[in-house]
Amino acid sequence: MANNNIFQNAKEAVNRFTNARGENREQEKQAAQQAIQSAYADCSPEEKQQLQQLEQQLRQHNQLQ
Repeated sequence: MANNNIFQNAKEAVNRFTNARGENREQEKQAAQQAIQSAYADCSPEEKQQLQQLEQQLRQHNQLQ
């Protein structure tokens, strides 16, 4: 269950980044990257794939802004 919580935190961090504007944007990006890396430490293969998708979403959104 703790696993799921860490994974959920990563998803929420990416969502905060995609909605961030101005000076909070860089902080939210860093928080999202850290949350994703933390979730990788103990995740299932399915969660790993979803984390990779979150990383891709983070990269794409960063390029659009």
